Amino acid sequence: MKLFIDLEKCDNCKECVVKCSYFYHLQNNGITNLRELATFSLICRQCEEAPCIKACYHQALAKDEKGILRRSNILCTSCKSCSLACPFGTILVDFLSFLDSKCDFCIEKGKPSCVESCPYGALEIREIKEESIEEGIFFVSDKLAIHSKKWFKDDTILYKKK
Repeated sequence: MKLFIDLEKCDNCKECVVKCSYFYHLQNNGITNLRELATFSLICRQCEEAPCIKACYHQALAKDEKGILRRSNILCTSCKSCSLACPFGTILVDFLSFLDSKCDFCIEKGKPSCVESCPYGALEIREIKEESIEEGIFFVSDKLAIHSKKWFKDDTILYKKK
């Protein structure tokens, strides 16, 4: 079973109202962290010169071994200069909160609070065996599947509506 986030539904919300039951701090919104991870993995253009990384004067942004952008919440001050520097608009301002959000994937404990509290049905627990480019379903981790458009290096976005 995986946590399944439909980013198309999620991105239509003006403000996330999802509740999270993360044990260590109640004001947490782990979905924000997962949306950032999904966007950096699927939609970020992974620029070679990476103006967002250069714009961050706290060195809070870096690429991992796969070339995917990662943000260090310890170093990030939420100044939003990376968001302004991104020429494609893929670093969304609402991801850059100063408070660190974390998801502990509590799906083993039953239906998570995030799934129950999302009024738009953007979050589900699903059994998904494989990715599907045609349906726009991609794995971001072993516990997280995303429904979204995906940008590929050949300047195309592959996705066909259902």
